[in-house]
Amino acid sequence: MRVPLLIIIGAIYSASFCQTPKDSLSSTPLDEVIVSSKKTLNTATNNPVQITTISTVEIEFQNFQNTADALQNSGSLHVQKSQQGGGSPVIRGFEANRILLLVDGVRMNNLIFRAGHLQNVITVDENLLDNIEIFYGPSSTLFGSDALGGAVNMNTKNTPFSDTKNGAINSNIASRYSSANQEKSTYFDLSFSRKKISTLTAFSYNNFGDLRMGKQKNHNGDYFGERPFYVSTNNDGIDYIVANDKPLIQKQSGYEQYNLMQKINYKTSKNYIHGLNFQYSTTSDVPRYDRLTDPSSTTVLKNAEWYYGPQKRLLAIYSLNKSNSILNSDLHFNTAYQKVKESRNTRKFGNLNLEHNLEDVNMFSQALNLHRKFEAGEIFYGIESYYETLNSTAYSENIITGVRSSIATRYPNGNNYMSRNEIYISYNGWNTTKLFWNAGTRIGYTTLKSSIDDNSIFTLPFNTVNQNNFTYSGTVSLTHKTTKNITLKTNLSSGFRAPNIDDLAKVFDSGNGILIVPNTDLKPEKTITADLGIILKSTNRRFETNNTFYYTRMFDAIITDTFTFNNQNTILFNDEESTIYANQNKGKAFVTGFSTQLRFDITKTFRVTNNFNYTFGRIIDSDDSKAPLDHIPPYYGKVGLMYHKNLATLEAYVLYNGKKDIKDYYLNGEDNERYAPEGGMPAWETYNLKTSFIVYKAITLFAGIENILDTQYRVFASGINAPGRNIFGGLKCSF
Repeated sequence: MRVPLLIIIGAIYSASFCQTPKDSLSSTPLDEVIVSSKKTLNTATNNPVQITTISTVEIEFQNFQNTADALQNSGSLHVQKSQQGGGSPVIRGFEANRILLLVDGVRMNNLIFRAGHLQNVITVDENLLDNIEIFYGPSSTLFGSDALGGAVNMNTKNTPFSDTKNGAINSNIASRYSSANQEKSTYFDLSFSRKKISTLTAFSYNNFGDLRMGKQKNHNGDYFGERPFYVSTNNDGIDYIVANDKPLIQKQSGYEQYNLMQKINYKTSKNYIHGLNFQYSTTSDVPRYDRLTDPSSTTVLKNAEWYYGPQKRLLAIYSLNKSNSILNSDLHFNTAYQKVKESRNTRKFGNLNLEHNLEDVNMFSQALNLHRKFEAGEIFYGIESYYETLNSTAYSENIITGVRSSIATRYPNGNNYMSRNEIYISYNGWNTTKLFWNAGTRIGYTTLKSSIDDNSIFTLPFNTVNQNNFTYSGTVSLTHKTTKNITLKTNLSSGFRAPNIDDLAKVFDSGNGILIVPNTDLKPEKTITADLGIILKSTNRRFETNNTFYYTRMFDAIITDTFTFNNQNTILFNDEESTIYANQNKGKAFVTGFSTQLRFDITKTFRVTNNFNYTFGRIIDSDDSKAPLDHIPPYYGKVGLMYHKNLATLEAYVLYNGKKDIKDYYLNGEDNERYAPEGGMPAWETYNLKTSFIVYKAITLFAGIENILDTQYRVFASGINAPGRNIFGGLKCSF
């Protein structure tokens, strides 16, 4: 099966990725997918917003190595990678700080989320998740700033209360080995529950070795991305080039990760539920693989070291829940604290000075969400408040003597903070069982202040950056079940993203002769999207297809482009002549596309599923000319055949991407054309087979082969080749 055939199939239908392999294949139709968000209708069909849910059973069956892989392999969205320890989701052509990441309803996006590519999603371990919800299109009315293209809500596991006299104790142990990167992963949890109290303790560990790329030539392109050389450093600090005797092994791409979660829930006699939710994740140093492959005309490779320091994420949430509480509404209150530590560490070949840029972010938040049902409708309303601080430091350290010296920080080195305060209201109504409608709005006020204490290293014409923005969004939507077999959906919604400190105040060396400097004149960027959805299903519910068409108009889009700084368009920075760029509101842009989904139960044991996604985006310049918008992936999708009977589940599927022609790249932007072959990124497809078998009621075996043909390929905008043939095996024991 070649890509053209997949296009024909995918353009007509696409797959639901939210089915439960262990259930009867015909028992989980698309319209019964439950949405766990406390701000919207709880079934996917009634909800006019396009939503995909990846369940814990699906995550477990697929044996994803991290949460980014769970999103990528769903076929429901695109994921970019600059290194093995990363993954930047793209929803409808929006990426990084233009989509919103949430954990248990608390936003991860902070004041330094950038417009490029982000690896923060991997700090939420897939083993800890109950489900992943993907909201497509502007979701600012539901969730606030940054949800221009959509939102990814990751809900972690919980332990329900037990009505048994002596309570219940349960435990799970799982392990996995994968051949492509010598992965060794383990997971353990222990839960205890009684009528008034429940606890869950979970821990996981992942060890990923250097990733092996595919060996066989992609029939759509030439051999590409092999690692012929790498840098090694001796005890005297001398760098030298080493020939890689196994060029398919992407040297210096491995890393480790630890994850811990502790939950405690307590129910009072008046049915108030108090909850404590503690999460902690940390990694080893994570090599930035693409930068380690940057060539040099004089030394073969440009960088001797380029790695992210341990990515540390701490989240603590206190929650209070009560049914029929304030104003006869269900009460959901939480207050949360997050701490994120990350760093960039770089050293050029032949240079003894290792430069460290360290960022320490603190986030404080409170949210009061209320929900009340009426006879013919329900209302969601609430207040949310976030306060974020940043401490940015930097220094250069001699790797031999240990002597340190000051260097320019990535962000202003004084006081940095950002606050968001918003209120929202959303009403869902239904006149009959066939007609559902929604209307909602959110308004808020965002404040940002950043100061520079030491302006001597990189002199700027200002010492402070201040911004205050009034923000707003709204949505109106309708779902109409015209017949038993046809459901129509329409949705008009807006989104907003207030500029953060990364947009306004960073000084950033792109590593490609480009220096990004601050621009204090930025305004919030906004989107308006119109969706049209059509769901068709057979009377016997064995067949269903879900199609969504959308058009997004973007206003005051923040684009990185050439800029004049101190009346100059070039500057000497880090001993390199660099062209000056800055973030700017570059008028208008649009993104349009469609996605289709299909589920067809051939028999009670065989199911066909398929996904297809197409996106097209352009910037509209002041003279009405159009240029490519970055972050726009080529068409992509997934075709699968699943078999399930009794204790065994088997799935064969194909993942595919179309070609991204160089004429459709946003050059010198985030599409990373320098990490693509000449002419753009070739199309590719992989063939995969996975299975699980319950050998005993408490023991499940998992096995699979990914990229069976061992095809050599790279995902669009990525800086590292995808895994070659990967054989994995796993074991889960429940007690």
